[in-house]
Amino acid sequence: MASSYRNNKKYDVFVSFRGEDTRDNFTSHLYSSLSRQNIQTFIDDQLNRGDEISESLVNAIEASAISVIVFSEGYASSRWCLDELVKILQCKKEYAQIVIPVFYRVDPSDVRNQTGSFGDSFSKLEERLKENTEKLQSWRNALEEAASLCGFHSPNIRRESELINEVVNHIFKRLDEVFRPRDNNNQLVGVESKVEEIESLLGVESKDVYALGIWGIGGIAKTTIARATFDKISRYFEGSCFLENVRGELQRPGGLTCLRQKLLSNLLKDKNVILDIGRNFRRLSRMKVLIVFDDVTCFSQLESLIGSLDWLTPVSRIIITTRNKQVLRNWGVRKIYEMGPLEYHHALELFSRHAFKRNHPDVGYEKLSSKVMKYAQGVPLAIKVLGCFLYKREKEVWESAINKLQSILHPSILEVLKISCDGLYDKEKNIFLDVACFFQGEGVNLVVKSFIITLNYHTW
Repeated sequence: MASSYRNNKKYDVFVSFRGEDTRDNFTSHLYSSLSRQNIQTFIDDQLNRGDEISESLVNAIEASAISVIVFSEGYASSRWCLDELVKILQCKKEYAQIVIPVFYRVDPSDVRNQTGSFGDSFSKLEERLKENTEKLQSWRNALEEAASLCGFHSPNIRRESELINEVVNHIFKRLDEVFRPRDNNNQLVGVESKVEEIESLLGVESKDVYALGIWGIGGIAKTTIARATFDKISRYFEGSCFLENVRGELQRPGGLTCLRQKLLSNLLKDKNVILDIGRNFRRLSRMKVLIVFDDVTCFSQLESLIGSLDWLTPVSRIIITTRNKQVLRNWGVRKIYEMGPLEYHHALELFSRHAFKRNHPDVGYEKLSSKVMKYAQGVPLAIKVLGCFLYKREKEVWESAINKLQSILHPSILEVLKISCDGLYDKEKNIFLDVACFFQGEGVNLVVKSFIITLNYHTW
């Protein structure tokens, strides 16, 4: 029930607040900060309210993944706010909605016990509605429950801007928990451990600006891992940009201009930004930014897009994915994460998700699946393509396909691997073809020895 509720959400966050207390200060700043981070937030802007909360407001609460309750001195003087609170806690109980209380210039114990100036506000409302004992008791219970939840107490954080930053970062983390894929067929298995390794290499908390390279063959999931890392840590940066498929985009007419536009507008959060790194140097040099350059094939591509790393602030980070290790050397990248093949159990699980729509092979297909794993060699692209191709096919088709793969590469796999071959110099291509044609079945040592002999006779 809770899972379907979260998946069908319309809003990320619902904010419950007393307008007279916080509409023009804390709540408006919180809403602006959430909006800048593209967190879909519902806030009720109606100044005139009736005695009962509207149906649209009830629907908005139910359609939110998280509710933030801004308790202020006058919060308990509004039956509208208290009815919102009751509904929010009902959603917490029935749908596991996340509830985050913020105690803005009030003490949690005063909210819990309806004492102090907060309690005075509630007493005034209580006096007006003293005959409606059931309603009053439901509000008392709700205030006690909400005040007992883990939240944010404004006096503990001196500056209001810091309080808002902490609340927004906490919301980000909770949203990650809510919407992180649990069993997504398109999600690469084993991602979390790789992302943690890359996070460690990046040293997000350190003060030195540096670039990290993610290097590996085509189809090995460099982009997938870079994207997962970006999605996880981008919230800790003032500006962030993921430039996907740099190689392909730069081959299009006007590609360089489009990528520059995306880079600068995303970093500066300004759609009308002037397309000139130099003119924006002062703004960018004061910001903590995260940039991912995906599928870079040569040093000049980075140079044309960003110039150099000198203008970056010391806490910024750059991630570059490439098949060409020399690109990383030329850029002065000291830390390189080499993407290796998936471990067998992860490879088999990924294949099963596509071939059987479950996490393991169907009964009677175990040996055939093992043969496919031997062919795919842990390369995610090959695993996904073959899994989709073999889905709901008869065993005879599987056997035929496996035999055919020994001599003919699947077109979708060939297309990706061909890019690596096309990027070689002519002499490198000739050596590659010689090895492929004349050394089939030979040991690696013989091939390397023959390659060294060839180099002794030829200069580059």
